[in-house]
Amino acid sequence: MARRNLVIGNKKDEFLLPLPSLNLSWNIEDCFYPPSGLFASIGQTGPSFGISSCSSNPGDNGVRIPFTDRYLKYEAPALTCATVSNQPGSVLGAADPFEVTKVKGKKKKVGLKLRLKVRDPSLRSFISGGIAGAVSRTAVAPLETIRTHLMVGSNGHSTMEVFQSIMKNEGWKGLFRGNFVNVIRVAPSKAIELFAYDTVKKILTPKTNEQPKLPISPSLIAGACAGVSSTLCTYPLELLKTRLTIEKDVYDNLLHAFIKILREEGPMELYRGLTPSLIGVVPYAATNYFAYDMLKKAYRKIFKTEEIGNIPTLLIGSAAGAISSSATFPLEVARKHMQVGAVGGRQVYKSMLHALVSILENEGIGGLYKGLGPSCLKLVPAAGISFMCFEACKKILVDEEN
Repeated sequence: MARRNLVIGNKKDEFLLPLPSLNLSWNIEDCFYPPSGLFASIGQTGPSFGISSCSSNPGDNGVRIPFTDRYLKYEAPALTCATVSNQPGSVLGAADPFEVTKVKGKKKKVGLKLRLKVRDPSLRSFISGGIAGAVSRTAVAPLETIRTHLMVGSNGHSTMEVFQSIMKNEGWKGLFRGNFVNVIRVAPSKAIELFAYDTVKKILTPKTNEQPKLPISPSLIAGACAGVSSTLCTYPLELLKTRLTIEKDVYDNLLHAFIKILREEGPMELYRGLTPSLIGVVPYAATNYFAYDMLKKAYRKIFKTEEIGNIPTLLIGSAAGAISSSATFPLEVARKHMQVGAVGGRQVYKSMLHALVSILENEGIGGLYKGLGPSCLKLVPAAGISFMCFEACKKILVDEEN
């Protein structure tokens, strides 16, 4: 005889009651929880419990369970029945087995989706870039501090020496010294950078069935323009942050450093090292954004998807940061040396070329890559976090509310 089941349950859980001789399927939500009127009569003396059903056999009016409705009679609404057997017309026998099996239903996923309506696409890029810059720089602030000390040769000549020296003299706060200034600098810098990158790339990217406007990749030009724009706007804050990190006993805070440099060294001191910074930023930003764009295209091609999640974006951004920072690191070292200037009796460099040659003569080729390890430890995750936050914020800031 074919196996039959009586199904009792709701959307979350179901109970299968195998009824080998009955061609019915009960829904507990309809049968045992009617909207009104549970008990129709009480004190009936008949020897049965009547339950009306919609069995496929018109002659079957219900299932009778002995010794129950002597005390009460339950009248339920019409049952929703489903045939679960290929042999219609059979009835439940007294000797048929009766068992209950629990079947787990699929649970709906519950999540919170935040959407903020910002219609201007340029403003969306600007806000997303600012948030990305602040989050990424705060996350890697200790590595940034160690990298800066290694570049200028203060507090030790290795990552561990610098770390131990800072922890011994200043504690954990020393690792985050200048972070507030760094966030003030990086947030608008990254906002301007990513805004410029998105804007220039959209202008240079050809539309469908349109010839390329330039013989080179639009992301390469857009990245270079982004680096130049952000550097010109926020360079004085970069110099102040470097001074506060290295000469912690000379300046009390950001405002004190700004006023003291203006009085003692003049306004042009705020832009010392701007030329090597521009020369260093252009290849770095161009390489960084170009590598990021190419890696995203490769990811879409390999996995055949247009949507890139947060973790792949983090990894792609980190890889792009590693490529760009390794290629342009000597220019970054020269820029840091020029920013420090004559503070503490250090040598003053006339130009970026002079700085590169002097470092090469005094320290060798290793001097141009001093601090590359902690620099990559800082720049690689910073780039990944920055790109991930930028893409995530762009998904939150939408044109129209969903």
